[in-house]
Amino acid sequence: MKKGYIVLIAIAVIILSIFFWFKNTYNSMVASRENVTAQWSNVENQYQRRLDLIPNLVNTVKGYAAHEENTLTDVVNARAKATQMQININQLDETTMKKLNQAQGELSSALSRLMAISENYPNLKANQNFLDLQAQLEGTENRIAVERRKFNETARQYNASIQQFPRNILAGMFGFTAKPYFEANAGAENAPKVEF
Repeated sequence: MKKGYIVLIAIAVIILSIFFWFKNTYNSMVASRENVTAQWSNVENQYQRRLDLIPNLVNTVKGYAAHEENTLTDVVNARAKATQMQININQLDETTMKKLNQAQGELSSALSRLMAISENYPNLKANQNFLDLQAQLEGTENRIAVERRKFNETARQYNASIQQFPRNILAGMFGFTAKPYFEANAGAENAPKVEF
């Protein structure tokens, strides 16, 4: 009779151990995925901040550099394209990330050209509103870089956790998939050309 109880207790301990391992593993993967989602929201928040600054910047420049219409149009079009990119974190993959990087890269390029215009217009360069917007935009660009770096780190931790054995079995069973990383835009390895 005692042997029967010992066997039942041993089986119960094994079953409970397996249950708690599954529960803890699953819950930690969910927590990691939620960290990636939260960090993605931080990236989107900074992108939105930049998008919100652009109309004020364009209007300020427009008053001083009306004949720079092509550059202003490029900025407005790049902003519109970036605004149209609606990305669901649950459907984030390499292709979507490349499209996002391309749209944001085009916007950054157009903004760089817009900022370069100020060199040709001393009154614009001295305008306090323009200087404030320029400082805010520079700060936002730095925040974007920081949030993208944090996203990559969070995604790396999540990706590593779902690919480790035996977690990868559980991850596959419940649909946990790897998240892509932000990568440098094409040509970012080349130093910008500065001419005086």
